[in-house]
Amino acid sequence: MRLFIALLAGSLFGAGLLISGMTDTTKVQGWLDVFGNWDPTLAFVMGGAILPMLIAWRLTAGRKSLTGNAFPPAAKPEVDRKLVVGSVLFGMGWGLVGLCPGPAMASLSYGGLGGVVFLISMAAGMFVAPTFGAQLDRAANAA
Repeated sequence: MRLFIALLAGSLFGAGLLISGMTDTTKVQGWLDVFGNWDPTLAFVMGGAILPMLIAWRLTAGRKSLTGNAFPPAAKPEVDRKLVVGSVLFGMGWGLVGLCPGPAMASLSYGGLGGVVFLISMAAGMFVAPTFGAQLDRAANAA
């Protein structure tokens, strides 16, 4: 049941990304081009994700999911070094390529070498991130 729900949720998410155009790198880069050919449609996609999630956090507090597991709590609003470094790296990749992890995976459904290269690079980054993070932690503690 859990795998079926994950498949259903992932398929719905991927379909939403395709329908909204978020797998089109020019649409994402158009959002970031505020002084040129700015495309504000990404704001509606973000709002369409943030508002339902805000409601979901409220409705699921203290409840169990269909699979019997507790829902994850909302993230704590702490701004630390890991959040800042991760956000900067994510934003740089997003701005340079025009894809983030979800749309990159969804873009594989219609081919394209750029999406494959991005996913391989993302996987490599995820692989080295714990080691790099541990080195940053040691350097911060030594200082």
